[in-house]
Amino acid sequence: QYRKHERQARARGIKMNVTGKCVIVGGADIADYDRVRGYLKSDDYVICCDSGLKHMKALGVTPSLIIGDWDSYDDPHMDIETITLPVAKDDTDTVYAMREGIRRGFREFLLVGATGARLDHTLVNVYILTALENKGCHGMIIDDYSEMELITSRTDARGTTHPGKASIDDSCRFFSLVALEGEACGVTIRNAKFCIENAFIGPDYQYATSNEVLPGKKAEITVQAINYINNNILH
Repeated sequence: QYRKHERQARARGIKMNVTGKCVIVGGADIADYDRVRGYLKSDDYVICCDSGLKHMKALGVTPSLIIGDWDSYDDPHMDIETITLPVAKDDTDTVYAMREGIRRGFREFLLVGATGARLDHTLVNVYILTALENKGCHGMIIDDYSEMELITSRTDARGTTHPGKASIDDSCRFFSLVALEGEACGVTIRNAKFCIENAFIGPDYQYATSNEVLPGKKAEITVQAINYINNNILH
């Protein structure tokens, strides 16, 4: 199904767009629209997925592309490029939107309306961050309380491994590290209430939760191997 739409898009002469970031708007509830709007820019390429269209007015955005199977929202029949998907398919609408964004040349992604009451959809959307990382892209998920992104090590063409790094300022009330794929080693946290040095964290014992940045400092995080979700709680 994806290849079919890819051929159709090429036949229509759709030009790859590589300016700005790709914002994917899902259908999960958003309460703090002001906060979400703070992450948006005028040159963003916005993809609304199915019931994500309900956020269009409150976010103050006009979608560049609409994608959906219309199982949770009626096709709006707007004068905007729309891809209609079958209900029975392997990809969720949001995963399909990620693939379409990559196909159109984007490497930076922001997901909103992606975490909510449906735990299954939330988990699948979190793993979109891994899919993006594996394709050489970067993604972030934001919701009413937090922002999530991957910290992962990289191996270059010479076989040298470069640790993943991140910093968090004290505007975040809490931050957590979650081992997303297997076991992690060489985890270091500095300038935080709870510091660790070259530690090991496995998926069966997630002890790097609800840490705090020291006042006036930036917490520094280093991960030598494997993927971590960095979850920053902003209020």
